[in-house]
Amino acid sequence: MTALTATRPQRPGQTRLDRDILIVGGGHNGLVCAAYLAKAGLKVTVLERRDVVGGAAVTEEFHPGFRNSVASYTVSLLNPKIIADLDLHGHGLEIVERKIGNFLPLEDDRYLLAGDGLTRDEVAKFSTRDAERLAEYGARLEVVADTLRSLVLETPPNLSEGSWLGALPEMMKAANLGGRLGAMSMTARRDLLDLFSKSAGDWLDGWFESDAIKALFGFDSIVGNFASPYTPGSAYVLLHHLFGEVNGKKGAWGHAIGGMGAITQAMARCCEARGVEIRTGCPVREVLVADGGAGTVVLDSGEQLSARAVVSNLNPKLLFGSLVDPAALPADFNERIRHYKCGSGTFRMNVALDRLPSFTALPGPGDHLTAGIIMAPSLAYMEQAYIDARRQGWSTSPIIEMLIPSTLDPTLAPDGQHVASLFCQHVAPELSGGRDWDDHRDEVAQVMLDTVERWAPSFRDSVLGYQALTPKDLERTFGLVGGDIFHGALSLDQLFSARPVLGHADHRSPIKRLYQCGAGTHPGGGVTGAPGHNAAREILKDFGKRIG
Repeated sequence: MTALTATRPQRPGQTRLDRDILIVGGGHNGLVCAAYLAKAGLKVTVLERRDVVGGAAVTEEFHPGFRNSVASYTVSLLNPKIIADLDLHGHGLEIVERKIGNFLPLEDDRYLLAGDGLTRDEVAKFSTRDAERLAEYGARLEVVADTLRSLVLETPPNLSEGSWLGALPEMMKAANLGGRLGAMSMTARRDLLDLFSKSAGDWLDGWFESDAIKALFGFDSIVGNFASPYTPGSAYVLLHHLFGEVNGKKGAWGHAIGGMGAITQAMARCCEARGVEIRTGCPVREVLVADGGAGTVVLDSGEQLSARAVVSNLNPKLLFGSLVDPAALPADFNERIRHYKCGSGTFRMNVALDRLPSFTALPGPGDHLTAGIIMAPSLAYMEQAYIDARRQGWSTSPIIEMLIPSTLDPTLAPDGQHVASLFCQHVAPELSGGRDWDDHRDEVAQVMLDTVERWAPSFRDSVLGYQALTPKDLERTFGLVGGDIFHGALSLDQLFSARPVLGHADHRSPIKRLYQCGAGTHPGGGVTGAPGHNAAREILKDFGKRIG
């Protein structure tokens, strides 16, 4: 697959005035936003700092002959309405489901598999009681997930200052939300409260007795979340990962043929078919503010581009902390952005293998190798990994989810060989004592490889090469501040109407004609496309148009 490339930059000093919209950042949400705006008839230019669009959802060669999704790595949360509206399948996207959802090897050489027709019997190996509770657990969780899923493509009620007349639309949104919550049963409302306020560990301990099933479900609570599964609020992170679906199947996880870059390349093709100009290799140095509004950006080259509005797909801390003059923003807003929480405990690796691994708990090849392979046997293990990372910078017994996408997609590796994605938790977003992640990257990479070796002996012997990305690398390369895959912690004070800051949940910033479309807005992170969709709707309202 050939990546879409840029048009040539103009000479410094030239100014373009024939665009309606400039979008800063060509990640997936920026592309989604551009596609909707262009469909409505607006002239849109996307400016991407790197030489390829896609942000963190890109496929690249990391070792000679081996390609992989180098940052984001699996599909579920991508919204089906967006897939249809952008005709992503028509633009070449193919998504296949894992043959088994998850594989959890355990320290006593037992294992737990999860997937269609498997989970109940697998759980019964550890606890008959837990197996009997699974159906009720799933049904009650799905009620809450369905309610929140219905809000993913909606703009939250925005707490605003001014007259009651100006606030009336937001009051109507709030009333609509209240009506939906009011329609829930009392049991569901109580579950909703628990999932927003409790830790995942406390929630799961109230349901199950087996360490294995609690580890399987609890893993989602610490993905991209630098926290213990017993940290209050981690239950919501667990819930956030349940919003998705694959090919119409709720809660399923899959793989995009060609890697995650296949998603953003399909989006880029849609954009170009709708007339969007995509320019790569165009870092933006500054968003200029004049007369209280935005409309011009300055590239690193010195070139200035102007449009009727500017839309940022960046982390809010990057936009308001680096590209906008703080004097143009209210003091309290600046203070809130300074304290906007970013930083997940993520260390990302891509590994070239000369053969498939064989796990002690379930030796040899099989459908379990298409699964998400979770190396974290209990909530206590996960909590200790967090404690160790807080204390020393990384855990020597880390949490690792390994995917082997080449078991589903032979385009990624030479015949008979494979690629593995290692999504590793926990490491500290920043190291203490003046230490620099650049000095410890390979040291920690060896810890991760050693950890896989414990579960799959001879794994190390199969490694031909690897790419390792620390939190600093993820920030430097993809703009993920502190390595934060969600563009900001999914904590109660940074969700829904408070994302990124109370009073600006409607994708409009304090600066006129400056909008946000990235994952720092509702509903948050993951390759969903929802922030881009929602931002486009609000921008089109201001332009007197409707989203298609």
